[in-house]
Amino acid sequence: MDLYRAHVLVCGGTGCHSGGSSDILASMETEIAKSGLDKEIKVVKTGCFGLCEVGPVVIVYPEGTFYSRVKVEDVPEIVSEHLLKGRKVERLIYKEHDKAGDQSLENISFYKSQVRIALRNCGVINPENIDEYIALDGYAALGKVLTEMKPQDVIETLKASGLRGRGGAGFPTGMKLQFCANVPGDEKYVVCNADEGDPGAFMDRSVLEGDPHAVLEAMAIEGYAIGAHTGYIYCRAEYPIAVKRLGIAIKQAKEYGLLGKNIFDSGFDFDIEVRLGAGAFVCGEETALIASIEGERGEPRPRPPFPANSGVFRKPTNVNNVETLANIPRIILKGADWFASMGTEKCKGTKVFALGGKINNTGLVEIPMGTTLREILFDIGGGIPNGKKFKAAQTGGPSGGCIPTEHLDTPIDYESLTAIGSMMGSGGLIVMDEDNCMVDVARFFLDFTVDESCGKCPPCRIGTKRMLEILERIVAGKGKPGDIEKLEELGAMIKEGALCGLGKTAPNPVLSTIKYFRHEYEAHINDKVCPAGHCKALKRYTILTEKCVGCSACAKVCPADAISGQIKSPYVIDQDKCIKCGACIEKCKFGAIEVK
Repeated sequence: MDLYRAHVLVCGGTGCHSGGSSDILASMETEIAKSGLDKEIKVVKTGCFGLCEVGPVVIVYPEGTFYSRVKVEDVPEIVSEHLLKGRKVERLIYKEHDKAGDQSLENISFYKSQVRIALRNCGVINPENIDEYIALDGYAALGKVLTEMKPQDVIETLKASGLRGRGGAGFPTGMKLQFCANVPGDEKYVVCNADEGDPGAFMDRSVLEGDPHAVLEAMAIEGYAIGAHTGYIYCRAEYPIAVKRLGIAIKQAKEYGLLGKNIFDSGFDFDIEVRLGAGAFVCGEETALIASIEGERGEPRPRPPFPANSGVFRKPTNVNNVETLANIPRIILKGADWFASMGTEKCKGTKVFALGGKINNTGLVEIPMGTTLREILFDIGGGIPNGKKFKAAQTGGPSGGCIPTEHLDTPIDYESLTAIGSMMGSGGLIVMDEDNCMVDVARFFLDFTVDESCGKCPPCRIGTKRMLEILERIVAGKGKPGDIEKLEELGAMIKEGALCGLGKTAPNPVLSTIKYFRHEYEAHINDKVCPAGHCKALKRYTILTEKCVGCSACAKVCPADAISGQIKSPYVIDQDKCIKCGACIEKCKFGAIEVK
């Protein structure tokens, strides 16, 4: 066994990878070797650390020094100063890091309130090395299940834990397993839904990139519980790093006898295959996903029958998303009571959110259920950038709704979010400030839904298109009296008549913004004004006569010849000709042009 005096952890998640972390890792290995330290210091490629805003991230242990926004050109200095001479590179240390005292991540406000269960190994281990997963109790839960527990014991443990599905409506995981176990049949399937399609969501991707063996272990446990011997991971092809690491993990698990025939000499066989999705948002819906696994067009199927009775190849099937599965090994090892001790009465455990938008600390957060939105945004997220005011947060992606300021103290759990017109969804959390137009936010999400609709049922195919047309008219300054009522009526009809859950929830962003920001819709329609000053068609550029010196600079750059006047006299803008390009305001040195 090799012993090292220090470990250098380099984030290998997609965010840091796009910032050049692969080159940083290679340079780190080269510089360490050149310095003769390769026998003393080990470089480890990890998954996502969570604090994506300050990536690429490099952490040096045992000190725990947290270096942020590292570049390739910084590597020689880190090696020569810190690793060779013991002098930390102060300019690269994350600003909140406690330089004088204990330098654990818990000293950083982003991590202080987090409880990491699904993300427990992300940023800690090399996801491409099964030995590192095993060193942290990896596959111990599977061993316990196969040697000490009966299938029903597993199901009862998950029931008692209170674990609910982390991919949507929050159906109890143990009950879902029980339904599938109760259906007779020698051929059953376990499916991992890794088709994470919500804009701004990257929780499942990060787990697969940082801890793929946790998902494999959980699928094998579920297979044992329901009597299945084959599992499918349906993963987006747009996640190349996750797909690569899943392939490596499956190969390693088979080599170690942790997948395949007679696992732990128990007589239980279980294998896993990866199936790639082609980017259809609707394939995140479980029946459409099942159809795609079978090689059919990814369209939802009517329910009943539910997948527990008739799923993959019409056989009993259990479907869970990545985050749900990542919780299962820890529940088996630490017990149902341990997991149930966290969260609220109806929502146990933790939830992972992808925090993005107008927030200082973008990244992944895992918090106990019941944590308030205010705590997430201001204690963990660091508040709104540039001194702007918080306006709303969108949870649940295109299927969710907007949460306004008055609900900042709402506890984050399934029932509380539903009560205020939003939903948990898979865990995307997009923050908006005072400069966001809520009508345009609704238009953005509905445009996504219309583009991604499979078209199978008329309420979704036609209804969402009609809603989008109305919204496009409103943001273009052509809204009419009665448009708001039409949107509400169409939304109610779609929610009632759409075939699948994605169609039924498609109107949510529109209905929730009307509920909480109706005045913005009315301003767009009645006053032809966008209160946030965002909608281009409703902007009005005017020249302030008291500030204009008549230099003619604005008129010279106007591509529409909409500005006229005489030198040394105030100029004017013809509103009928103005195309709202902003060229004039960029050119004016005197602040004489106002935008409303």
